[in-house]
Amino acid sequence: MKSPFVADLKDGQPVQGLFLVRSREVRNSPRTQSTWLQLVVVDRTGSIEAKLWRSAGQESGFEECARVAEPQQVIRVHGRAKTYQGRLELSIERLLPAAESEFDRADFVAHTRENVDELFAALLAEVRKMRNPWLQKLLMRFLEDPEIAKKMCRAPAAMTMHHAYVGGLLEHISSLCGLARAVSAHYAGVDADLLLTGVVLHDIGKTEELTDTAAIGYSIGGRLLGHITIGVAMTQRKICDIPGFPPRLAMLVEHMILSHHGSLEFGAPVLPCFREAVLLHYLDDMDSKMASIRASLEAPAVDAAWTPRNPALARGLLRADDFLRDAVAPAPEAPPSSSASKTGQGL
Repeated sequence: MKSPFVADLKDGQPVQGLFLVRSREVRNSPRTQSTWLQLVVVDRTGSIEAKLWRSAGQESGFEECARVAEPQQVIRVHGRAKTYQGRLELSIERLLPAAESEFDRADFVAHTRENVDELFAALLAEVRKMRNPWLQKLLMRFLEDPEIAKKMCRAPAAMTMHHAYVGGLLEHISSLCGLARAVSAHYAGVDADLLLTGVVLHDIGKTEELTDTAAIGYSIGGRLLGHITIGVAMTQRKICDIPGFPPRLAMLVEHMILSHHGSLEFGAPVLPCFREAVLLHYLDDMDSKMASIRASLEAPAVDAAWTPRNPALARGLLRADDFLRDAVAPAPEAPPSSSASKTGQGL
């Protein structure tokens, strides 16, 4: 069995273990004239940055290590875990290639904790309750497509920011279904079927953008086109297969996919321009941030009170549970006041 896992690493711990390389870069510092190999390595419990410094007279060994640490490959790391600027990282002393016989690929790909079959069945049940026949037919074209359904159950929702694991996309969609149901009941006039359609299709392009064959990564099409473009094209193809689909309704669906990032600076080609599109953006943003917060709180603790910097929120987060436990603890009994004491003496 693989050991140690990223989630088990502690400051100062010697490390001899297997990790999968997610990214590799050789960096140089003009100020210190130093060179190092900067890696991000992962297993199914999380990711961690790792550094190997080039020493004088060991250039050939450094170059060989840089060659071995190829993205998507499993390597054997010898080094130590240490805290740097509030974050746990690996300081590598040496690394070696790992043979396929030494590891199980399942140890390096994180999975949702949810039962994906149950999530998919619940999603199907939700769609079958829709009242708009056109939108229901569109969604069923996706859910009843065996290839797309299989990918929906395995696709991650992102590379790193949120739900970045196998099954993460379906978990994200399932969470959004619950939010959309509550919001549609709360705000008068919201078209629940249109909002649900946006929930199911807004990230459908990630079934083609992201891969999980060895570790989560981008497909060639994902790099060139991005999931928004891919998702709109997939939706247009399904709409074309439905004779008589209303063109103006199709435009609303496509707009929700195009605008769900909410602003141009975050990659939305257009801004959300009607009620359900605006709601979709904010629900998607909220769910992704809550998932990111959960990941930060579950990451290895370097500081007892604060998480490492959360990249989605650009800040560390307070571990507030201890504060809340203090708030529900029984208050100590107050001593009798002096006035009460005197009154008692006078009786």
